[in-house]
Formats: sequence, C-alpha cells, structure tokens
Amino acid sequence: MEIVSTIDELRQRTDDARCDGQIVGFVPTMGFLHAGHASLMSAARASSDVVVLSIFVNPLQFAADEDLSTYPRDLERDSALAEAHGVDLLFTPAVEEMYPQSVISEVSVPSLASKWDGAARPSHFTGMATVVAKLFSIVGPCQAFFGEKDFQQLRIVTRMVSDLSFPVKVVGCPIVREDDGLAMSSRNIYLKPAERTAAVVLRLALDVGLALIVDGERDPGRVIYAMESVIHNELLAELDYATIVDVETLDVPTVLAGEVRLLIAAQVGRPRLIDNDGLVVV
Repeated sequence: MEIVSTIDELRQRTDDARCDGQIVGFVPTMGFLHAGHASLMSAARASSDVVVLSIFVNPLQFAADEDLSTYPRDLERDSALAEAHGVDLLFTPAVEEMYPQSVISEVSVPSLASKWDGAARPSHFTGMATVVAKLFSIVGPCQAFFGEKDFQQLRIVTRMVSDLSFPVKVVGCPIVREDDGLAMSSRNIYLKPAERTAAVVLRLALDVGLALIVDGERDPGRVIYAMESVIHNELLAELDYATIVDVETLDVPTVLAGEVRLLIAAQVGRPRLIDNDGLVVV
C-alpha cells in the first residue's frame, strides 16, 4: 500500500492506472475505520484493479457546536486495516492541502438535503457534497463505494453524480451491524455502557415499523407513530425523527407503495445515532 498526501500525487497515480486499462475503486471516509468501512474496501477490492481509500475529517461537514476537534482519529490503526483489506493507495491530505484558501464554492442538492438529517444539521450535506465532488475531481473516473447506513447521504451523492455528469459509478453497500443489531459507526465509541445497551432501540424501532408494513399497514403515519413510541419508551434515547420515505424523493408518501426506506435518528448520550432499513411494498 502506498500512502499519498497531495492532490497531485493521487491524481497522477489514478491517471496512470486508467492509462494502463485498470478500473479504479474509491472509498471516501473520515477515518477511525470499523467493520463497516472494511466491507466497503472489500467490495471495492472485489470489483476494481486499484483501490483508493481517502481519510479526511472534513471541516465543512461540522457546525460550530459539533465534534470536529474531538472526532476520533487513529491513522496508524486505520492504515493497518486499509492495507489488510487490499487498499493500494491511501490518501491522507491535510486540511491545508484540500482547502488552501477559504472555500467559497459549494455543491448542494437542496431538495434532498434540506430534510431529515439536513434539518437537524443544516450545513452538513452541503459540506459533504462539496468535499465528495472535490474528491471525485481528484480521483477521476471510478467506482465509488458508500455505505447505506447514511441513506440520505447515499441518495444525495447518487443524484449529484447524475445531475453533474461525474464519470463515477456510485455503489451502495449494505449496513454492517453489531451482533445485537446496532449499526456500526465511528461515533459508537462515545457510548457509555448503559447507553450502548440503550442504543439498540433504533434497530428495535425499525423492526416494529417493518413488521407493521409486512402485516399489511399502508398508512405511513401509523408506522411512524409506532417507531416513535419505541424510542420514547427508552429513557436514554432522545428522538430526533422517525419517518418512512420514498427512496427517490425522500418524501413521506401518502400511501405506502413501491420501494420505501424507514429512517431514524436519536441522541443517545453524547452521540447522535442514525439507522435505516427498507423494503418494497406491493
């Protein structure tokens, strides 16, 4: 594995690979890697000739009151995990490399980004889309692998790529969970023991919603109320939102039909946790 830290270096390596007829697979991350990230690396390795992993804690995604300065970091551990999962190029730019001057150009997808997580974190998705667009520009034509855990992010990136004609194929990969169902996240490290036990309530709420739909419920309001009730019964969890949306628009449908996604977010102790699951309603 080669570690590169400048834009010019990475661009040259990926250009060379494509000149040799190789397919580039790209996994963008903010580091503190876990098994969920490992699944993305493995997916990239299985379908690409050259695998690029980026580790960059993007300041544009953090509001003033969020955890940028304390976001977990462990580059030595991350490097070992990346090499073990077949990464060829590890891109670890400094903030000054990515943003040598104040950023005044932004990428936004407002109709998808203004709701749900975007309502709670108004600047988050613009910061995310901006850095992902920049990374796509640096890496060039590639397959890009994103986890489905942040389903809203995945939809925004997919639509951005389509609207702006990026030469990128976005590949969504399944959520990786702990044995008790908790979706893996770098922020899970913040959970105290009692909070860690309580955090499973997000998965439980999704299961209740899914079961109602499987049993024939087609009123989204009733499904949402059932999920909300599960979260409200857990004293250590503070609900942000529970909803069910059309996968294309991220709007709540009038009647459940077609492919839908149940989304949920809650504060459990220090971290704000998100989860989701989906099904096709016939």
